[in-house]
Amino acid sequence: MKEIFMFTDGGCKGNPGPGGYGVVLIYGNYRKELSGGYSLTTNNRMELTACIAGLKVLKEPCKVTIYSDSKYVVDSISKGWAKKWKKNGWKRNPKEKAENSDLWEILLDLCSQHEVYFEWVKAHAGNTENERCDTLAVNAASQPNLPEDKIYSAHIYK
Repeated sequence: MKEIFMFTDGGCKGNPGPGGYGVVLIYGNYRKELSGGYSLTTNNRMELTACIAGLKVLKEPCKVTIYSDSKYVVDSISKGWAKKWKKNGWKRNPKEKAENSDLWEILLDLCSQHEVYFEWVKAHAGNTENERCDTLAVNAASQPNLPEDKIYSAHIYK
């Protein structure tokens, strides 16, 4: 199994606001960078989207270590919360629904196709690849004519 190191970051200008994500994938001497964004979204959606975008480009099952500065993402996977929310019909508890279930569903499915480990890294602490992902995310969020995050928009305008 190929061993992939993936660094991810997501963010918004305002929360919600225009958002972007950045991904750096490293396999041996091979390096790939990905980025994208939406005109109106949230920081957490961009953090999740970064992980999804990185996993989607893998062409075969891999051992993947994802480095993220998002406790929301890392803890939700590592502590089993996302799987629990799914099992409970995307409810965090009997009264509160889990946010971003559309993205969690995709991320959990992609994680099941690979051997995935999540590691938290402190943001803006000199980690070269995390800093690169932040730059990619900020640049992506700054692009003109970003597409609409249709699921988020449907959620806030219902």
